[in-house]
Amino acid sequence: MSASAVLEELVQMSRTLARPEWDCVIMGEGNTSARIDEESFWVKASGVQLAGAGPEGYVRVRFAPVLDLLASEQSSDEAVTATLTVAAMEPPGLRPSVETMMHAYLLCYEAVRFVGHTHPTAINALTCSQRGRELALGGRLTPEEIIFCGARTCWVPYTDPGLEMARAVRDAVAAYVEEEAALPRMILVQNHGLIVPGRTVEEVLTTTQMAVKTARMLAGTMAFGGPHFLPQTEVERISTRPDETIRLRKMGWEE
Repeated sequence: MSASAVLEELVQMSRTLARPEWDCVIMGEGNTSARIDEESFWVKASGVQLAGAGPEGYVRVRFAPVLDLLASEQSSDEAVTATLTVAAMEPPGLRPSVETMMHAYLLCYEAVRFVGHTHPTAINALTCSQRGRELALGGRLTPEEIIFCGARTCWVPYTDPGLEMARAVRDAVAAYVEEEAALPRMILVQNHGLIVPGRTVEEVLTTTQMAVKTARMLAGTMAFGGPHFLPQTEVERISTRPDETIRLRKMGWEE
């Protein structure tokens, strides 16, 4: 797929995530990205609003300088600025999002072609709560949540947005992959928001919707005594059922 075709898909995904009825972002919140090839990717420019951004609101960025910074011990704002300046390819004059390092890391996985990072109200009601981590990692509520959000959530403790958050996401995702032998379908960042990596635009959109719906259901259960999570045996059964694997494959979520 050409760079322009990838960008067109990314723009449409971003505008969908920014629909007011989705309640995922306002103003300049959120950022999205898409892998073009092994050397570069598109990412939203800093300060650009997802809702109205066209192709001119995205920057083509080289992976190498960004990943080198992520792997280094540098952490200064000056190092981030210099790296993003060097990594930006086109168009001239736009600065990539401060979350570019996180996007670069996730897009390096073969199964990830698009990333949607949003701040849904329902999700942040959970991630900003006293019991956020406990409830997010407590289990799954419904079979559909298991299919579209995965058998378990990847939780990332709060840290400074940008380079430090990218490193925290990297560490959390790497640990998840080692434990689950699979990428997380959704990542929750404490006091920050939701990150959804996916093979297709539809995967990112569907998982985002299901994650938000689940957060609302979870909040609702608190009025009736708290959540009743499915037994772990059921979670494992549903997440490995052959018919569900076939369904996801037909949807383009898995090879």
